[in-house]
Amino acid sequence: MIQEIKEESSHPLNSRKNQEPRIAYFILVHRYPEQFKRLFKAIYHPENHYLIHVDQKSVSGVNQEVNKFLLNYSNAYTLTSKRVSWGGYSMVQSELKAMVYLLSHSLKWDFFINLSGQDFPLKSQESIFDFLGQNLGRNFLKIANQSQERPNTMNRIDHFFSDKNAGFSGTEAKRAFLKNVTSYIGGRWMILTRSCCDFICTSPEVKKYEDFYQNTLISEESFFQTVLMNTSFSEEITNDDKRAIIWIPDGGMDLRPKTLTINDLLFLQEGDNLFARKFDMQIDETVLEVLEMNLKTEKATMFLEKALLPNDSRKEAYLKPSTGIPFSLFNH
Repeated sequence: MIQEIKEESSHPLNSRKNQEPRIAYFILVHRYPEQFKRLFKAIYHPENHYLIHVDQKSVSGVNQEVNKFLLNYSNAYTLTSKRVSWGGYSMVQSELKAMVYLLSHSLKWDFFINLSGQDFPLKSQESIFDFLGQNLGRNFLKIANQSQERPNTMNRIDHFFSDKNAGFSGTEAKRAFLKNVTSYIGGRWMILTRSCCDFICTSPEVKKYEDFYQNTLISEESFFQTVLMNTSFSEEITNDDKRAIIWIPDGGMDLRPKTLTINDLLFLQEGDNLFARKFDMQIDETVLEVLEMNLKTEKATMFLEKALLPNDSRKEAYLKPSTGIPFSLFNH
């Protein structure tokens, strides 16, 4: 498995390692406004920025409820609702529009993190700041050589697909891939540096990838990976999106994320993931309640651990990660 795809370059943030990086979150919502509110509160920090897009296909009232809720937060913004289709290029377009918006509005942020309205954090914002502070100049997303590691997905790029209002359709005719380009694939969840987002949105090298991937299937799992691996982009890429997801069969060779419940807490405790998906409070609300409790306890523990240190060690400690409170405490 690839861990570090490209060498780490000199990065402007490397000169400010003693400062906590700030995050620009992009959240795509298509239902469950009450669950979105829980997610938003769980990841909220006054120095972060939050950009929300409500899918135009959402049921009546979702957009209005989300917008009304966000009126209380000056660092939250919304994109005009557009139709977003799973598997269509509209997914990539929504991410690109979000990056452009966040880059062009004179907002201070260092990392871009995309989420869905049915995701939830496993770590507090303080822990996530600590993690990002130790990984300045690094980008996190799943990535693999498509033809070598996932050859069964090559039909996504060697056929012509169209994303239309009536649905997503493909043709039997094959087409050639981009010349002298290696296709890569992974997932749609990312933690990208600001400079990475700027490169994707402004580099003239990216145009030919946008043109080609407009007519591929599930482009959100391969567009960004292929761009970053075939251009002059030089920052480090780590093959890890920091998401806890259980994939289950969904007919044929397809997979879909399992809806996580209280029975999956041991899985959520494993590893060093920052977020998990997906959740559905109509199926199991208890798991969200436990995760919310853990976040509050972790935040309080971090403060106490650092505040109780001698004065000369306190400043240094505030820049180090906390062990937090394990999920197992809630099983007794």
